[in-house]
Amino acid sequence: MFALVGRLVDYRSVKEGAVIVEDNIVRAVVPAEELKEWGVDEIYGGSGYMVIPGIVNAHTHVAMAKFRGLGENLPTEEWLERIIWPMEGEWTREEIRRWAELGIGEALMNGSTTINDHYFFADEIAKVAEKLGVRAFIGQTVMDEVDFPLASPEEGRRFFRRWWGKSDLVTPTLAPHATNTVSLELMEEIAELSAETGARVHTHLAQSRAEVKEVRERYDLSPVGLLKKAGLLNERLLGVHGVYLEASEFQKLAEAGSTLVHCPTSNISLEAGTVNLRKLLDTGLNVALGNDSPNPAGIIDPFIEMRTAGIAANVTSGKAHAVPAREVFGMATVNGARALGLKAGLIEPGYLADLVLVNSRKPQFLPGENPYSDIVYSARGSDVELVVVNGEVVYKNGAFTKFGKTVEELWEWLRPF
Repeated sequence: MFALVGRLVDYRSVKEGAVIVEDNIVRAVVPAEELKEWGVDEIYGGSGYMVIPGIVNAHTHVAMAKFRGLGENLPTEEWLERIIWPMEGEWTREEIRRWAELGIGEALMNGSTTINDHYFFADEIAKVAEKLGVRAFIGQTVMDEVDFPLASPEEGRRFFRRWWGKSDLVTPTLAPHATNTVSLELMEEIAELSAETGARVHTHLAQSRAEVKEVRERYDLSPVGLLKKAGLLNERLLGVHGVYLEASEFQKLAEAGSTLVHCPTSNISLEAGTVNLRKLLDTGLNVALGNDSPNPAGIIDPFIEMRTAGIAANVTSGKAHAVPAREVFGMATVNGARALGLKAGLIEPGYLADLVLVNSRKPQFLPGENPYSDIVYSARGSDVELVVVNGEVVYKNGAFTKFGKTVEELWEWLRPF
C-alpha cells in the first residue's frame, strides 16, 4: 500500500490530499495529514505536485516510431502509399518488438497509462505492453480491399482469440483498418464477433477525402452508413479522426453511443484540417483523444495533444476558448476510459489505480490558479515524475521500473535499429 500526495485533479474536482493505492485500485482519498493512520509503505509527491488520472491514449501506432520524420508534408494518401506502406511491408517481428519498446516507453514516460493500439504483429506489441506495464488495448490491423499480407483477416482473428481473457493488462480488440480498405462483408463478420464477445472495434473513419470517395463509389454509402449497415454502430465502436464526416454522421455516432477519437496533430499535419470539436461535443458524442503515430505527430506526448486540441478548437469554431481546458482534460482521461469500458479516469475509491504524478514545482505552473489550464497548456510529458498502472509503479524518475531500464538505456538499446 502506498500513497500519492499533492493537488488531486480529475475532471470532476480539484482538492489537496492523498490517494491511497492498494492492490490495483484506489483504496481511499484522504487529507494528507491522515496518512499516518493508514500505515502506507511509501509516499510519493507532496507540496507542489499534481496527481492526475492516467491519460488514456485512445489511438496509437506505437511501433511507427521507426518512421518518425519521414514523409513530412505529404497528405494522407500519398504518405501511406509512398512512404508508410512500402516500409511496413518490410517489417519483421524483431523490429516490431524493438520499436514497440521505444513507442510504449515514450508513451509511459509522458503520462499515458493506457494505449489503444492498432497495428501489425500485434502479438509482439502485446508482449511488450506486459513487459513495460502499460494497460493496452491492442488490435491486429486487418484489410481485404488492399493486398497487404501482414493485414490478413485470418491473423486478426487468431490474435484476438489468443489474447481474449488472457491478461490483466492486455485486452485484444478488433481492428479493421478503415472503411475503404475493409469490405462490407468483412465488417459484418467483425460486427458478429464483437457482438458475441463484447470486444471493442477500433477503426480509422473518414480520415481522408479519398476514403469517403471510395466508400461512396463502392457502396453508395457514407463511412458511417457503411458501419451502420455492417452492424458496427454501437457503444463498442471507436472511430478515429472523422475529418471528413458530415454533421449528420456525427449525430448518428452520438445516438449510437459510439466514440470518436480526436487526433488533432495528425489531422492538421496530414490533412491541413480537423474536426470542429465544439460542435462534436455539443452533439453529446463521446470524444476521446489520441496521439496517432510518432509519424506524423512527432512525439507520443498526450499533453501536447491536449494543448493542440484546445487551440485547434478555437480555429475550427472561430471562437476563443471554444472548449475549456477542463473539457479537453476530460477527453484525455474519463472519456477515453468510457470508450474502452474501463472504470478509470477519475480519482475515486474503487477506480483503477492508473495514476500520474506531475512535478509542478516549475516556473510554468505559477501562479497555479487554474490547474486545468496548467495541465492542458503548461504541462508537458517531461513534467511526469511517476506513473502507476494497475496499482504498480511502472515509471519513476526516468526509469522503467518493471522493464529494468532507464530512458537513456532504452535509447542505447534501440539506437542500432
